[in-house]
Amino acid sequence: MTGLRFAEASGRWVLLATVLGSAMAMLDGTVVNLALPRIADDLDASFQDLQWIVNGYTLALAALILVGGGLGDRFGRRRVFLLGAVAFTVASVLCAASVGITMLIGARVLQGVAAAMLMPGSLAIIEASFVPQERGRAIGAWSGFGGVATAIGPFLGGWLVDAASWRFIFLLNVPLGVAVVVVGLRHVPESRDPTATGRIDAPGAALGALALAGLTLGLTQESWPLAVIGGALLVTFVVVERRTQRPLVPMSLFSSRTFSGTNAVTLLLYGALGVVFFLLGLVLQGPLGYSPLQAGAATVPITLAMLLLSSRAGALADRIGPRLPMTVGPVLVAIAMLLLARIDASSTYVTDVLPGVVVFGLGLALTVAPLTATALGAVDDDHAGVASGVNNAVARTGQLLAVAAIPAIAGFAPGAAVPADDLLAGFATVMRFAAATTLVAAAVAFATVRRTGPPTEAPPWHCAAGGPPVAIDAATTSRH
Repeated sequence: MTGLRFAEASGRWVLLATVLGSAMAMLDGTVVNLALPRIADDLDASFQDLQWIVNGYTLALAALILVGGGLGDRFGRRRVFLLGAVAFTVASVLCAASVGITMLIGARVLQGVAAAMLMPGSLAIIEASFVPQERGRAIGAWSGFGGVATAIGPFLGGWLVDAASWRFIFLLNVPLGVAVVVVGLRHVPESRDPTATGRIDAPGAALGALALAGLTLGLTQESWPLAVIGGALLVTFVVVERRTQRPLVPMSLFSSRTFSGTNAVTLLLYGALGVVFFLLGLVLQGPLGYSPLQAGAATVPITLAMLLLSSRAGALADRIGPRLPMTVGPVLVAIAMLLLARIDASSTYVTDVLPGVVVFGLGLALTVAPLTATALGAVDDDHAGVASGVNNAVARTGQLLAVAAIPAIAGFAPGAAVPADDLLAGFATVMRFAAATTLVAAAVAFATVRRTGPPTEAPPWHCAAGGPPVAIDAATTSRH
């Protein structure tokens, strides 16, 4: 069914369901990092355990987001979206009810699986349901409400952790999930992609997931044999995908130098973003003594910069090309991390934290919209949807591997407690290392990124601390 309009009640109901579904994942990604210190105290969690609370979710999402889009195209976007909402709600209840760290990590993995069904489906439903003339307006509204959810997340999450318990950040998803299911069953039309035929690339999905799991385990536990096994599985994944008739990831996309370069920039840039958000909350609430609410508020300038400046950065890239913004943006991010590396036990917010946070937000805002548009513009229109999905999965993978590598870079012993002084020293080391890798991203962008045709309009969406938005292939409405 295609034909809903933004001004009609039926269209607004569909928009409500997709906004609420996306808000679940957006809020969860924003607030969990704030709760880590309280979770560590309550469940006697080690630093390694905290890594897995974040990485269990990211691993499942990175490995399955392409599969989630394909399932929706084949078996019904509404059906898969609502199954994702139910699973995310159940997983959130399990997170809140966790009596030990193993149960919490397992529930977080289930949340990641559910998010892989939710995230591609929300925009796919909008594209399939609204008349072509109304899609841009509907997507803009979806983006705006999503940005609001992301902006209030640190305040709401910090307040809940402060006033009640870390468990309430997960229970927050329950009313959202119930509303998504009720509205979705009553008002969201079903849609499929008639061109999506054949089986899902299950061998590719399994190999990709095992490769990421091996690399993540190897880095987290500093077990280099496991990391080597993960790397070997990754090579096997590439070989299998090259030989598969309908691969999960068409390797032909990487024949484009610009597409390959853009994804290399994505991997490094979002890796930097992942370690900043993971470690900064721990440092602020640990050695610096911030409350969860104060720590959440401390990072709000990043969100505001993204909300206010991303669309302008996309317009600038349309005029002058993406190469300069994608080079200067990572340089600003590297400068921001060097500024944050100065934080010590006597630091104040205004002089030591705020400058780094502001510059970090400016660097991200300058980079993200051109990066997304370039990833889409580097391939033909028929592959725009899968190219966007690949770029999103690469962003998640960058965050996953970067957070996993923190102990090895910082010199933390696997499974051991990290004293405040060691945390500050390790934070400074990781920030300097991440700054160096982000400068490499700037060099890659300068060397590889070119405008490959007419300007490609960047989706006007705020990606928060997750990844680039899963864009829409207008020709086929595919969300792989």
